[in-house]
Amino acid sequence: VALVLLLALSGLIRSNGAGNLCDLGRRPSSRPHSVSILEFGAVGDGKTLNTLAFQNAVFYLKSFADKGGAQLYVPPGRWLTGSFNLTSHLTLFLEKDAVILASQDPSHWQAVDPLPSYGRGIDLPGKRYMSLINGYMLHDVVVTGDNGTIDGQGLFWWDRFNSHSLKYSRPHLVEFVSSENVIVSNLTFLNAPEYTIHSVYCSHVYIHRVTANTSPESPYTVGIVPDSSDNVCIQDSTINMGYDAISLKSGWDEYGISYARPTANVQIRGVHLRAASGSSISFGSEMSGGISDVVVLDAYMHNSLSGIAFRTTKGRGGYIKEIDVSNIHMVNVGTAFLANGSFGTHPDSGFDENAYPLVSHIRLHDIVGENISIAGDFFGTEESPFTSVVLSNISLSMTNSGSPDDDSWRCLYVEGSSESVVPEPCYELMSFESSYGRAAAL
Repeated sequence: VALVLLLALSGLIRSNGAGNLCDLGRRPSSRPHSVSILEFGAVGDGKTLNTLAFQNAVFYLKSFADKGGAQLYVPPGRWLTGSFNLTSHLTLFLEKDAVILASQDPSHWQAVDPLPSYGRGIDLPGKRYMSLINGYMLHDVVVTGDNGTIDGQGLFWWDRFNSHSLKYSRPHLVEFVSSENVIVSNLTFLNAPEYTIHSVYCSHVYIHRVTANTSPESPYTVGIVPDSSDNVCIQDSTINMGYDAISLKSGWDEYGISYARPTANVQIRGVHLRAASGSSISFGSEMSGGISDVVVLDAYMHNSLSGIAFRTTKGRGGYIKEIDVSNIHMVNVGTAFLANGSFGTHPDSGFDENAYPLVSHIRLHDIVGENISIAGDFFGTEESPFTSVVLSNISLSMTNSGSPDDDSWRCLYVEGSSESVVPEPCYELMSFESSYGRAAAL
């Protein structure tokens, strides 16, 4: 009884902590100083390059960091620019009908070193293009507006990816590195070259009321990516991507293991997600620093190749654990639940093939689905089976229900339990007394 009470109390603490986390950044504080990008010579005609105007404006506003910070106001117009950096105690505010347009000239995108937890670019070995809007080692920074737009004009980059003509890995739209107290809210993001919002090595990141869209055919575009970051809230947002809508990561093989910065204490709630060729929400496959203590609730997932995916492979190391997913509605999803222990490539030959990932304590409950092709694909690794997968109160309406080809669940090297799950899951998920447990007892 004492153990049950302790577990219940710890769960309550985690839940309350996550709730408080999502309340922290809801109202960004106003800044005592404000300037318009027009004051720095910017022209919003969609043709004039405004990179220098944004860079000069941010440089000027650094002087207000110890005076309560400042706001950079972007009025209606189409503001073409290359990459630029933000500064601490800054609000970048896009008025309604303001559009920041990303330049399609690679010379306007600086090449930078790969992230240390990855060891190389995502698309190619070596360097990567700097993101359009960047924050490095910042504190208290806000990117917001009255539903203004940031358009990455990604078709240029997608074509070069597909034709294998990239010089470096593609840029992201917005990236924060080693920063704290970050808010992104009330904006529309279009056509990201690769990731839309990437927070890496960050703490206390709040993403609220954003819309992110790319073409369903866009190659490996991802919406929001918490990466080796903690205390992250993603709330009340709509994300439609070519690949994954939301993807949690923490580094790649030996580089992520060495950097050892997990993604932890994340809450995702009130989101509408579409992932044309990927997953509405994915964990990994780059997860070598670990991913834990994640709560997903009140999500609508539609027209996605898979709903919830856990991805890893031998050589990753790390862990995915303490994940709670509930109150999910899926419509037109290929595979509702995917857990794959042989997913993804390696950055180079330096990985440890004996670095087996741990996937454990995954709870999926209170989930309904319509027009689902496969209920679950759970394929762990023989050396490190996925354990403590708990399913409850799940009802999925299958596209091939009752047909001779009905293969709703497929399982291997996984242990777990289930209650009130339709269609009935595979034997390995019926009870903790699986073949592995009995073999260990013998």
